[in-house]
Amino acid sequence: MNTSQTSPINRRHFLKAATAVAGATFVSVKPRAQAAPTIKLLETKVISHQPQYYHGWPTVARRRNGDLLLSYSGGREAHVCPFGRVELMVSHDNGATWGWPQVLLDSAIDDRDSGVLETAKGSILVTTFTSLAYESGLLAAEKKKPGDKGAWPAEKLKAWQAAHNRLSAEQRQGELGQWMTRSTDGGVTWSARYPTIVNSPHGPIQLGDGRLLYAGKELWTGKKRVGVCESRDDGKSWHWLAEIPARAGDEAKNYHELHAVEVSRGRVIVQIRNHNKANAGETLQTESSDGGKTWSVPHSIGVWGLPSHLLRLRSGRLLMTYGHRRAPFGNQARISDDGGKSWSEPVIVSGDGAGGDLGYPSTVELADGALLTVWYESMKGSPRAVLRQARWTLEA
Repeated sequence: MNTSQTSPINRRHFLKAATAVAGATFVSVKPRAQAAPTIKLLETKVISHQPQYYHGWPTVARRRNGDLLLSYSGGREAHVCPFGRVELMVSHDNGATWGWPQVLLDSAIDDRDSGVLETAKGSILVTTFTSLAYESGLLAAEKKKPGDKGAWPAEKLKAWQAAHNRLSAEQRQGELGQWMTRSTDGGVTWSARYPTIVNSPHGPIQLGDGRLLYAGKELWTGKKRVGVCESRDDGKSWHWLAEIPARAGDEAKNYHELHAVEVSRGRVIVQIRNHNKANAGETLQTESSDGGKTWSVPHSIGVWGLPSHLLRLRSGRLLMTYGHRRAPFGNQARISDDGGKSWSEPVIVSGDGAGGDLGYPSTVELADGALLTVWYESMKGSPRAVLRQARWTLEA
């Protein structure tokens, strides 16, 4: 039984970045929570095909033709390992079935969290970042002798060493980055990977004015800033737009895994995974009223759990879904009826988790108004983390 919990220290190890930021003036008002909506859970099931692998950090997107796209990190041995690769599955029937995974990117180091978006022009963008977080575990294993407590089986150690030693130390450092691959033919062919300025698990969004906006963090390159970049050429190139200011007493290096949603033309909100001492483990929120050029100081919205995914429903309501890594272990959702100024009490989308190695949910709205949420989870009795999905409806 795998009941390991995701370690914030591990996540920070390969997400760490430091930047000094200054920001716009914002007066925070303590939000009053709206009543929790009523939901109806229609179905929950495992959708990953290969139980011999660990699957992690997915994003689901709905194309205009109704197909669902699901990108994630697959081919893995564990939460941290040198074998991760970016895979894509497609559903033509609203998630009733999923096609066999297609490998999009497989670098010589660990390819992790993956986002996916179909742009207004029909291009498909898939994001990821590369990591060397596994190195410390490998180094510790190499110091142990056979028979020592915690010593790895010889076969496992040999496989990790073989994967690791494909490149020199200098070459491995050169592999670190934030990446994107792009398809202009519906996913039949894909570009070589190319660098983006920032990374975040669920990738960029499309704005009403045609721009693409990517809220995230410079993990390994640049000035290690937290903020947003934009693309004006359908995702082919990216340009820095604005930093997000740090709250008084916070360090920007402790802001992680952002996601954005456009509430109305020019008004955008971003939510942030926070590991600063104040509101540790909560989701913070920042707002822009000028299309992302300037941002308010991040503030608490009273939500423990992370990271979040944001979606504007056809009704105009906002939906946030996020991982909940304490009892009840699983994923929760909240609704905003006022454009993100306040959020409802939570509803449980899944609450049967065996431990904290789960989450990163993302959600799409289907043609019939039902919602489909996908996440990863180390389930009781499963040797590796799987991909799970829930189909549910908002009843009120």
